[in-house]
Amino acid sequence: MTREITQRELRNNSGEIMRQLDQGASFVVTRSGVPVGELSPLRRNRFVSAETAVAAFRGAPRVEFDRFRADLDRGASQEIAPRG
Repeated sequence: MTREITQRELRNNSGEIMRQLDQGASFVVTRSGVPVGELSPLRRNRFVSAETAVAAFRGAPRVEFDRFRADLDRGASQEIAPRG
C-alpha cells in the first residue's frame, strides 16, 4: 500500500523512510497537500555480472551464424524500394 508523506516528513525522517523502502514500502510525497512525486523500491537488478549472464546462457542451444542469417534473409527483404 502506498503511504502519503509530506515534504517535511521526507526531510526529517529520511532514514526511516529509506528503511521502509528497503522493506518494500511505497510513498507519495506531497507539498502543500498536492502530490509531487513517488518513492518506490527498485524491484529488480538493472545490471547483472558477466558471470551471471554466462551462467544463464550456459544451457542455451548454440546458434549457427550462417543458418541464422539465412533465416533472417528469408523473413525480411534486404532490398531498398523507393517510396510512393
